[in-house]
Amino acid sequence: MKTSANVIDLFCGCGGFSLGARLAGYKPIVSVDIDKTLSSTYSLNFPESNIVNADLSVVELDFWANCLREQEVEGVIGGPPCQGYSRIGKSDKADPRRSLLGHFARNVKAIDPKFFIMENVEGLLDEKNKNELENLISSLSEKFTIVGPMVLNAKDFGVPTNRKRVIVVGYKKQYYDAITCDDFLPQVPLFVSVKDAIYDIPDPVAGYKTKVAHDFSWGKYSLDKRSISSYAKAMRQGPPDGLGWDIALNMLEKGLISGLLNTQHSPEVAARYKATLPGKIDKISRSKKLSWVGLAPTLRAGTGSDKGSYQAVRPLHPDKGRVITVREAARLQGFPDWFVFHHTKWHSFRMIGNSVSPILAKSILDVVGKKKKLQNNMAA
Repeated sequence: MKTSANVIDLFCGCGGFSLGARLAGYKPIVSVDIDKTLSSTYSLNFPESNIVNADLSVVELDFWANCLREQEVEGVIGGPPCQGYSRIGKSDKADPRRSLLGHFARNVKAIDPKFFIMENVEGLLDEKNKNELENLISSLSEKFTIVGPMVLNAKDFGVPTNRKRVIVVGYKKQYYDAITCDDFLPQVPLFVSVKDAIYDIPDPVAGYKTKVAHDFSWGKYSLDKRSISSYAKAMRQGPPDGLGWDIALNMLEKGLISGLLNTQHSPEVAARYKATLPGKIDKISRSKKLSWVGLAPTLRAGTGSDKGSYQAVRPLHPDKGRVITVREAARLQGFPDWFVFHHTKWHSFRMIGNSVSPILAKSILDVVGKKKKLQNNMAA
């Protein structure tokens, strides 16, 4: 897609979906999330976008009129909070986050784009949850041709993580040629191993916690470009024009990256982690040890302070006797090294675990972009 078409990112978090859209040639112009912490660095990574902290369950038409100011919108993208449907969690029907699927549909109709893409967990297809998905599809099928629901696994698109997600795409036929589920399947699945992804990441920096807002725990690459994978080389590249925080970009030019804050383990715990076999689970922490030749498991987000501040179980490094760092998690999820998260590990892992992989997002949006009809062939 050569032209930059405007998109809106609902429930944007730190911006994984936005990054995928931007890399596919779209321009995120308004991104909305209620959680100020999860979206706290969005403006650093996307300085040309408008980040708005708002509750999408209550906004009305005037909200969008004020945000858009008559700008044309090509698409709406978003991943409504998935914890209410997760197979890992309680999947509590009283969880208020379950209503956000309906509010995603309501806001799509209010914005009235030419296409939309919704992402969520595979548990949304379970018998106890699928009625809400069917309601979303039913409410949007009057204006959009619906593709899906389909299950895509990020690992097939070159993400070094086994992460299945439900995707629903809707498009207006006057603007797009016919799109099917098969269009979104990779012709040749791409395999990227844990070693491809994180072998060149520096060791954690000294210390294990920080409260300084812009101390993102910088460290220098441990290997030069001649001895790393093509995936790692791509992750080291700078962003397209208009993306990135100037401080992070200057650091990257010096071979320094963020997200290397150490997690302090006792000698006994470190020894136990080191002794755990690759691909196996530590019996006490329930952390899975990564294998250099395998894939990472789905990275979990943990919860915010409103839900008990629970930290997600973090995978173990393949041979260092520790949990992975934020930057290693970011690589495993498909985020490039110029992208910054939060100065704390807890919120950084929440950002990454809640995000759509930018690589998967780009692949999906590439398909939609290729199906766009030429203007002179479009019906009114």
